[in-house]
Amino acid sequence: MREYKIVVLGCGGVGKSAMTVQFVSSVWVERYDPTIEDSYRKMVEIDGRQCTLEILDTAGTEQFTGIRDLYMKNGQGFVLVFSITSQASVRDLQDLHDQILRVKDTDNIRDIPLVLVGNKCDLEDDRVVSRAQGIELSEKFGNSPFYETSARKRINIDEVFTDLCRQIMRKEVGAGTAHKDRKKIMNKCDIL
Repeated sequence: MREYKIVVLGCGGVGKSAMTVQFVSSVWVERYDPTIEDSYRKMVEIDGRQCTLEILDTAGTEQFTGIRDLYMKNGQGFVLVFSITSQASVRDLQDLHDQILRVKDTDNIRDIPLVLVGNKCDLEDDRVVSRAQGIELSEKFGNSPFYETSARKRINIDEVFTDLCRQIMRKEVGAGTAHKDRKKIMNKCDIL
């Protein structure tokens, strides 16, 4: 069985841990407790193939940026998360994106499995980051797939990790067209 290392990145308070716990355990974590580093494992079946995802939920605070290089070096795929309720969380992603490229020693983001996530879509009334901004950032990041998610309502959570796993699998088999058309934009957040 294959094992894939996924790294979840974004600034503090965007919902990285809530998304990860919701995916792994189907549980909504109400209380915010800043993460230093948590690692989760989940067995999944993607397109008929069994695999284990090792998901690293990273710290979003500046004081832990030094250990990010190691996470990024070992990571096979990345979930970059911002909150639709925080413009600052979007600005932080550019630095993370640049750091991934530097650590992976490439200038082509298409070489790296990546999903962009605008979390907290259940807080539509508090939105300050438009869907158009998310789409624009997705295009800037090599047409990386973009999803709006809600960890609270479990909207598009499985889709994020499944999409990323598929990208890693395509890269693993060396398919020359793995990133030919990575543009997949989920710009609809159905509030349940």
